[in-house]
Amino acid sequence: MTNLNYIIIDVREPFEFNMGNVEGSINIPSDSLMAGTPEMKDIPKDANIIVYCRSGSRSAIAIQIFQSLGFTNLINGINKEMVRQNFGFK
Repeated sequence: MTNLNYIIIDVREPFEFNMGNVEGSINIPSDSLMAGTPEMKDIPKDANIIVYCRSGSRSAIAIQIFQSLGFTNLINGINKEMVRQNFGFK
């Protein structure tokens, strides 16, 4: 789930996630974001989190939702290729 102390969250829909994703990423699509992200309940609010989607739009919205839930160290990774390139994930 983490690499270099980052948690990677893919906010695309499950079918997109299943077509290819950053190794170790967690898939939290929009419906889960709207439900209060139960997948995030055990993640510390100050964890280093990279959020990505296909173009950066959904991840930008997701970051706003995560901030409203109290998460503080969020990065918009834009898409899986950029996360791999900029942060060394596979």
